[in-house]
Amino acid sequence: MQTGVLRVLRATAAWWWRHKELRRTGQTGQAQRLERETVLRDLGYLKQAASLPNAHVTCGEGGTFIHLGWTTVSTFAPIERFPLAALAVARGTPFIDIRPVTDVIAFANLPRVARDGSVDPDSSGLGKSVSLTTYIDMVEGLGARIVNDPRPRQSI
Repeated sequence: MQTGVLRVLRATAAWWWRHKELRRTGQTGQAQRLERETVLRDLGYLKQAASLPNAHVTCGEGGTFIHLGWTTVSTFAPIERFPLAALAVARGTPFIDIRPVTDVIAFANLPRVARDGSVDPDSSGLGKSVSLTTYIDMVEGLGARIVNDPRPRQSI
């Protein structure tokens, strides 16, 4: 793991209000233990984001989400204020910026990304799931911006 990644995760853990409060009240040992646990948890999320085929990050008006199969890590902040998501994207996790999407009805009616890599044969309708690449095709058609696009490049 890169030193810069660990530095960001440590700083983020130390910045959290609960850990700062423990330090303020003299409970430094407990704050350090909780910070280590937070860093290890976040490292696990980064490893999952790098290894799971349908892992991706989305950012919209409701905040930023890291989708890791059956687990979702989120915050109400934009990606610029969510260091874990920014690190995942910097390390190659696909990023879907849905902030430019204006047709919220069409967006709400999109199928979800399959959590476990399986795909429903009939991908239309509520409760259906599609592959990440199919979902990106759909959401990009609504105006979303894609970073670290996992779709194969088309040559002309």
